[in-house]
Amino acid sequence: MGPEATCSCCGYLTRLQVRTWIEPVVASTQVASSLYDAGLLLVLKESFADRASTNHSASPTPRDALEDQQQKAISNFYIIYNLVTGLTPLLPAFGLGWLSDRYHRKISLCVALLGLLLCRLGLLFKVLWDWPVEVLYWAVGLNGLCGGVSAYWSGVVALGSLGSSEGRRSVRLIFIDLILGLAGFCGSMVSGHLFQQTSGGPWKGLVLTACSVSCASFAFLYSLLVLKVPQSAAKARKAPPAVDTVSGTVGTYRTLDPDEPERPGVVGHPLSPRKAKPQKTIIALLFLGAILYDMAVVGTVDVMSLFVLRAPLHWNQVQVGYGMAAGYMIFITSFLGVLLFSRCFRDTTMIMIGMVSFGSGAFLLTFVKYTYMFYIARAVMLFALIPITTIRSVMSKLIKDSSYGKVFVILQLSLTVTWVVTSTMYNELYQLTLDKFVGTCFALSSFLSFLAIVPIGIVAYKQASWAKHADDTEK
Repeated sequence: MGPEATCSCCGYLTRLQVRTWIEPVVASTQVASSLYDAGLLLVLKESFADRASTNHSASPTPRDALEDQQQKAISNFYIIYNLVTGLTPLLPAFGLGWLSDRYHRKISLCVALLGLLLCRLGLLFKVLWDWPVEVLYWAVGLNGLCGGVSAYWSGVVALGSLGSSEGRRSVRLIFIDLILGLAGFCGSMVSGHLFQQTSGGPWKGLVLTACSVSCASFAFLYSLLVLKVPQSAAKARKAPPAVDTVSGTVGTYRTLDPDEPERPGVVGHPLSPRKAKPQKTIIALLFLGAILYDMAVVGTVDVMSLFVLRAPLHWNQVQVGYGMAAGYMIFITSFLGVLLFSRCFRDTTMIMIGMVSFGSGAFLLTFVKYTYMFYIARAVMLFALIPITTIRSVMSKLIKDSSYGKVFVILQLSLTVTWVVTSTMYNELYQLTLDKFVGTCFALSSFLSFLAIVPIGIVAYKQASWAKHADDTEK
């Protein structure tokens, strides 16, 4: 009876542990998002093409002029769309983060997923009943009032951090990004084919948007009914407050074993009051590096979706899906990069490697004239995902786990505000340089990516100073 009881208990604990995995939510949500992003772009292209052809029948216009009008119309739509997307979640996301810290970790995640589902339903209804594209502003606004991506991703990062030890947190978070990338790759690869299923009928994109809504529904129901908060979160609340240390900021991840003990000379060395203030400086520098780098990434991604639709590339629906899928490959290469680099480099070194990778790829995009050149530039960006994920990992080691919700949501909101401002600026710049030098936006992104290395380099210098001080104290 004893062994049977033990096996039964182990089986229950195993099932319970599986229910703490956030990966099913991330995967299904990202498939829904990748289908939605491709569907939104293609639906906008069809809608504005119909408007342009109607105007063209009334007053003949050269084909290039029609194409430029369509590009500007899509760009103007995204300016307002991104403003609504970025500004509406500001207060709701922070409130949800506070509620998650105080009451239950799943509050932020579940409410945000409900908003994402409602937003996907908005695109489905637009396709079904041929609503004007402006109705999508209301759909994404409703999503923002539920916390939007800021509340969703801060909830994902908080649950992922609670379910891992400091020694493998970078690997844990980049693995979540890997799942996100694989799901996005699969969704993007099939998006163009799904859109073509009804491209010739009155409901263009119906199959694509219906699939997006189905995946979003699964993610919401799974997070609400199945997902459990990791047990380590409850244990952490009962544990006595730990003394602040410099562990995790001066050490390197030379092993993927979470149970391997840290070096006593580094882990056990408490921060003196004189060194408590520089820790806040480190967090501020990490914020600055993340914001500068996010500006570069957002600007490139926003302009890229428009760039591939016009000359010289002129991509069709299937090629657009393949191009988006290529963007998701960096999740796989970045994951492999972290596995490799974490054995011999500090976190800050990995961050700078990722920034150099993206900056170099953005510079190559400046001169793209053929499809193969586009994919070469994307290949150079193979480590572009490492910086933001690793910055989150470093921050998680500088704060208490009871503050994860607030700090991560503040970081996510900072990136969201950056995204709103950058998206508006880049879309305006793209329209101004459309007839002159279309690669101007990519050149600016390359500059910002390399500029973001400066604050991270300062962090690396301070970490080295702390490590030297710890070694001297140990001697």
